[in-house]
Amino acid sequence: MTLASLTVIIADDERPARRFLADLLKTCPGIQLVGEAASGVDAITLIQAQRPQLALLDLQMPEIGGLDVVRRVAPAILPLVAFVTAFDDHAIEAFELNAIDYLLKPVQRERLQATLDRARERLQAREPVEGQAAAIANAAAAYARAARRQYADRLPLRQRDAVVIVPVRTIASITADGELLHIRTAANETYTITHRLHALEARLDPRKFIRLGRGTLANVDMIAQVNPMPGGTYVAVMANGQELNVSRIQSRTLRETLLKL
Repeated sequence: MTLASLTVIIADDERPARRFLADLLKTCPGIQLVGEAASGVDAITLIQAQRPQLALLDLQMPEIGGLDVVRRVAPAILPLVAFVTAFDDHAIEAFELNAIDYLLKPVQRERLQATLDRARERLQAREPVEGQAAAIANAAAAYARAARRQYADRLPLRQRDAVVIVPVRTIASITADGELLHIRTAANETYTITHRLHALEARLDPRKFIRLGRGTLANVDMIAQVNPMPGGTYVAVMANGQELNVSRIQSRTLRETLLKL
């Protein structure tokens, strides 16, 4: 029996993760990979252009994560969705309670095949997408409630042979440099750790730390000045004197939040 062709897109901000998942899909029969996206914005555009039957969305992407992609796609063209995530108790609990499909990184071929089989079954049964969208909305709300209870007050940061306990309120900025994160405090102390930015971001209160760009988080309370730049972007000047570029997307967020009287 020949499997019906299933059109799929991948969205993940990390190229190695996209390549790994694309290679796995090649080993699964009847799969047509119709596009890859490196950001949530690109994922929305790709869904609108390709109208895939299934979207494999990284849960935590800079600026617009997988949940936000689903919120921003019109229900009429929303494909079936499976979220791809590193192990996250709160996300997994929320997804399982609401029957949302997910894949844990590193994705196993057998688990991926099970997701593809479920997608085919749902398409054959012609399950309404509205039900999926409502379930995802409920899962997102449950995930947000759980995450709010887990924000860190302090971070253990290694400095040479010692581990320094740094209060989160004293952190001015966090910038990504490849696999490294540079954390700078109000007193201009700098710590470098190996960690994923959006994994650390998930532990910080979003009311206190905002994205200024793909690889930059800033403490809202320490933004002392915002300077307009050509093209509608900004440079944020922190209380410690550090200057941080603000991306075009996050510039809109700044205008709608911090820069409104």
